[in-house]
Amino acid sequence: MRNSTNPVTVGAVVAAFLEQCGVKAAFGVISIHNMPILDAFAQRGAIRFISARGEAGAGNMADAYARSTASLGVCITSTGPAAGNIAGSMVEALTAGAPLLHITGQIETPYLDKGMSYIHEAPDQLTMLKAVSKAAFRVRSVETVLGTLKRAVQVALTAPTGPVSVEIPIDIQSALTTMPADLSPLPIDAAVPSAAGLDALAASLANARRPMLWVGGGARHAGAAIKRLQKLGFGVVTTTQGRGTVPEDDAGSLGAYNIQKPVEALYQTCDAMLVVGSRLRGNETLKYELKLPRPLYRIDADAAAEGRGYSTEAFVCGDSALALDGLADRLEAAKYKADPALLTDLRTAHTQAVATLRDGLGPYAELVKQIQAIAGRNFNWVRDVTVSNSTWGNRELRVFEPSAGVHATGGGIGQGMPMAIGAAIGATETASGRKTFCLAGDGGFILNLGELACMVQEQADMVIVLMNDKSYGVIKNIQDAQYGGRRCYAELHTPDYELLCRSLALPHARVKNLDDLPGQLAAAVGKPGPFLLEIDMLSIGGFKTTFAGPPTNTITQIPALGTAAVAGK
Repeated sequence: MRNSTNPVTVGAVVAAFLEQCGVKAAFGVISIHNMPILDAFAQRGAIRFISARGEAGAGNMADAYARSTASLGVCITSTGPAAGNIAGSMVEALTAGAPLLHITGQIETPYLDKGMSYIHEAPDQLTMLKAVSKAAFRVRSVETVLGTLKRAVQVALTAPTGPVSVEIPIDIQSALTTMPADLSPLPIDAAVPSAAGLDALAASLANARRPMLWVGGGARHAGAAIKRLQKLGFGVVTTTQGRGTVPEDDAGSLGAYNIQKPVEALYQTCDAMLVVGSRLRGNETLKYELKLPRPLYRIDADAAAEGRGYSTEAFVCGDSALALDGLADRLEAAKYKADPALLTDLRTAHTQAVATLRDGLGPYAELVKQIQAIAGRNFNWVRDVTVSNSTWGNRELRVFEPSAGVHATGGGIGQGMPMAIGAAIGATETASGRKTFCLAGDGGFILNLGELACMVQEQADMVIVLMNDKSYGVIKNIQDAQYGGRRCYAELHTPDYELLCRSLALPHARVKNLDDLPGQLAAAVGKPGPFLLEIDMLSIGGFKTTFAGPPTNTITQIPALGTAAVAGK
C-alpha cells in the first residue's frame, strides 16, 4: 500500500508504521474510540492483536512482551475510563524502564478540552498520561500523525527507556489520507561516554584489587562487555532487573543475591564497586543502608542518576555497553588483573547465601528444585508480588538470559499473570522456544482473574504456579512482626480453582503433597498451551523462615492502641 495514491485511513497509517517498527503483536481492548486502528490491524493481517479483558491487563501484557523480547511493546486503549484503567500498568512499565508505546483514542477534536461530558471524555487526560509515562503526546492533525508516532517510538526506545503515550482523536483516526512513502522509524542513538571520564575511571579502578560490578536493568544489553571485565577478575552481582545478564550459574557471579548477610560481608572485603545501569532501589539496598564497597563508581545513561541513593566518587554518563567496552579497552591495555582470591571468596559467599535461602524455604525447597529441573535453561520466569517471589522467586529459579526474568518492579500485586501472557505471546511471535512460568499468590491473582479467559483464548504457552494460602500472607506476617499480631483484613474468600478452570477449559492440577509434584509438573509442561498448577499451601505447610515485608536493617514494633494512646497522652 505504500506510495499508493489510493486513500487509506489514518488508522492504516498507524498499523503500517508499527509494522515497520518490527511489531509482531499488540495488546488492548477494542472500543469505538480505537476501531479505525484495530480495523486496519485486522485488514492488513501483519500484527497479531491480543484482546485483553481489561486495559490494566493489556498494559501489563505489552510491558512484559517488551521486556522478554527486548523490543517495543504496544498497547492500544480507548480514551477516558480506559486510559485511566491502564495507569497502574504504565507506572509499572515506567518503574521497570520498559519500552512501551501506549496508543489511546481521544474524543473528536471539536469537543476536546471543553468539559462537555462527552462520552469517554476525561478532563485533562494528557496531563494524567504525562504523570504515568516517560512522555505523552497528542496528535492534533492528520498531517502530524506519523511524525508524532515516530518521535514517540524514538523516545520509548532511547535509554533510559520507558512507556510513552500517544492520544489520537477518533476523527483523525478515521480520516482519509495517502499512505506516506517513508514509514521508517527514527534512529535510536546510544549516549556516548566521554573519553576523559573513562580514562579517569580506568585509572581509578586500576588501583583496585578486589573490584565488584553491580549490574542493573540498564545494562542488560551489555553482556559481552561485562564478560570482558569478568576475565580481568571483576566479581559480579545483579539486581532483579539485571538478572540473567550474566548466566546465573556463572562461577564469577553472585546472581541476584545482593543483600544477604554473607554478601554484605563480602562487600566489606572489596576495595571498589562499579554500579552500571542501576537505580540502586531502596528494596535492593536495605533502604540505602546496605554497606557497599568504597570507592563507589557509577555508569548510567541517565545523567540524573549521579549521586542518587548513594554518593559516588566518579560518574560516567553514557550507554552501559559503550562505557564498559571502553573501560575494558583501557584496563586490558594496562594488563590489569584483579586478585584471584576475590572470586574464590565470592563463591563462598554465594554458597552461604543460597544455603540460607534454601533452608528457610522448608518444604518449598523441593518445589524450587523441581521447577528448575523441568524448566531447563530456556524459559521465561515471570513473577507477581507475593511472599514466594520475595522469599525465593527474585533469586531462584536461576535464569540465563537478560530478557528471561520479568517481575512487578513497582510492587503492585496482581500484575504477574497478565505479564506472563505477554511474555508467552512474545515467545511465540519470536520463536524463542521459551516456556513461560508464572509465579503468583492467590491474593494478587484475583485482581486480573478475567485475563484467564484471554490466556485460554490465545492458547498462551505458560504454566501458572499459584501459591494458594487463601490470604494475604505477607500482610499477616507484617502484622505479626510490627503490629503485635493483630491480624485484620488479610483473610480472603478464594475461588475453587478446579471448578473455575473447568469452566474456562483451562487445564488444572492441585498439589496437596509435594511427592506428587514431579508427575503434575510433567503434565503441566507436557503440551503447548496454558496450565494452572495450584500449590495448596494450607495442606503442605508454611515456610521455615517468615518473610515480613521488604528487608530493612531495623523493624519498628507498633504497640496496640490503649486508652492513653487514643487520648493522645
